[in-house]
Amino acid sequence: MKLLVTGGAGFIGSAVVRLAMARGHEVINLDAMTYAACEANVASVSGSNLYSFEQADIRDRTRLDAIFSLHCPDAVMHLAAESHVDRSIDGPGDFILTNINGTYNMLEAARAYWQSQGRPASFRFHHISTDEVFGSLGATGQFTEDTPYDPRSPYSASKAASDHLVRAWHETYGLPVVLTNCSNNYGPFHFPEKLVPVTILNALAGKPIPVYGAGLNVRDWLYVEDHADALLRVVQKGAVGRSYNIGGENERRNIDLVTTICAILDQKRPKARAYADQITYVTDRPGHDARYAIDPSRIRNELGWRPSVTVEEGLEKTVQWYLDNEAWWKPLQSRAGVGVRLGVRV
Repeated sequence: MKLLVTGGAGFIGSAVVRLAMARGHEVINLDAMTYAACEANVASVSGSNLYSFEQADIRDRTRLDAIFSLHCPDAVMHLAAESHVDRSIDGPGDFILTNINGTYNMLEAARAYWQSQGRPASFRFHHISTDEVFGSLGATGQFTEDTPYDPRSPYSASKAASDHLVRAWHETYGLPVVLTNCSNNYGPFHFPEKLVPVTILNALAGKPIPVYGAGLNVRDWLYVEDHADALLRVVQKGAVGRSYNIGGENERRNIDLVTTICAILDQKRPKARAYADQITYVTDRPGHDARYAIDPSRIRNELGWRPSVTVEEGLEKTVQWYLDNEAWWKPLQSRAGVGVRLGVRV
């Protein structure tokens, strides 16, 4: 397939680009190269004749039309989004403009292209979203594809809105879409503002390891390369108009995740004190959802996908990757907002 991947220089997007090309797909990487994007994420494939790069903003409809016309993709995998909850609390405007307006522009550009090609039934617009659109769970239960939306942050509200737009473009215009909602990702090339890379890098630097509140919030952790595999399966085999929840089947409390990372570092790079001694509890995030958990039965039963690694296996691989790739993460620590506590305004 010829895939137009938006946000392909970001964390999840670059994993999709690398895996898609490893499987012989042609990729057009469309990325605005904002603060969380990194050319090094796709350096291993950028010299291939299967790879094209277009630096463009999904808020620029004219550029989108030109890119569709030039490259004639078989499918769109739309990952470009503002995604950090803490940043959305401090500055929700960028999330509205990119996640809602940008998705609208992508849908309209895709629809115009699809119509110009004679409405091919094989075309797909794959919208990649998050489990955060479903809100917060109690101690039991899981999100299914039929769970009502209940977003609690500017980020999750903007993603919920984009999901609704995609479904509307399918119902109203017949655009062939598929949707996915994933749990928390982690793994190589993760921008150093999220929990897992912050824990690793603060631990190595001898800095306090921040844990929000009491660290009791629960997330389902999905290794990013497993996620990329699931996304490619959905864009190729998913039913039109269908949504699929993608989960790691690895629920952990935040504090348990952090202590696991510390224990791995104790083994791989031991020092006089245990890394867990650096854990510091900090003021909780406003509106911090208590628990997310995904029921992945649909994608398992219909498409035969399930995660390949446990969270312990994935964390060990991730920690080792950060130990081996200081040249990747070191320059990113000077980017705006990295190492600074965000999302405390109420």
